[in-house]
Amino acid sequence: MLHHFTQTYAMLDPRFGRDPAMPIELDMGCGFGRFTLALAARQPDRLILANDLNRERLHAIEHRASRRGLVNLELLYANHLWLAAFLFPDACLRRVHLLCPDPWPKARHRARRVVTSDFLTRIARILEPGGILHMATDHGPYEDTLRETADGLDCFALAPPETLDDVRDLETNFERLWHRQGKDVPHLAYRKKGCLP
Repeated sequence: MLHHFTQTYAMLDPRFGRDPAMPIELDMGCGFGRFTLALAARQPDRLILANDLNRERLHAIEHRASRRGLVNLELLYANHLWLAAFLFPDACLRRVHLLCPDPWPKARHRARRVVTSDFLTRIARILEPGGILHMATDHGPYEDTLRETADGLDCFALAPPETLDDVRDLETNFERLWHRQGKDVPHLAYRKKGCLP
């Protein structure tokens, strides 16, 4: 189901009334939904949340999820910064997927990049202790930025590659396109330490 959370400051129920013991994962900036739908199909025992600011894409994902009978997926029309800042309660997510965010490669545009120490600290707040931040990019210099930013925070520790074994073969639309062009798309996993709730 699609939910709208724009210009909203009230904290949302990340479970949408489901079993409190059900683990939750968030596909942040889900785009066309290839990864989101595959993840929901593969993990029926988990609640999969996905957000984006493109209504048409979210409606298309909602339609495909309905056709596939996926009942463990909730779609959020919401800004990723708002979600991380105040819409989610502390320590509510098992894993956050941040896959192929816009690298803004030109120097004058780099301030628009989503991955900053402030943003990752907000992600750490909403991850449960031991939760995983999963990031990927096809842009080499941005991969360096992802690593440097996460490595510079006390609340994250680099996790072993096998942490992502259950999702390694799932691709976003961009990732599929870049693989066809022979580009590598490295994936990084960081585990939340116990320094934040």
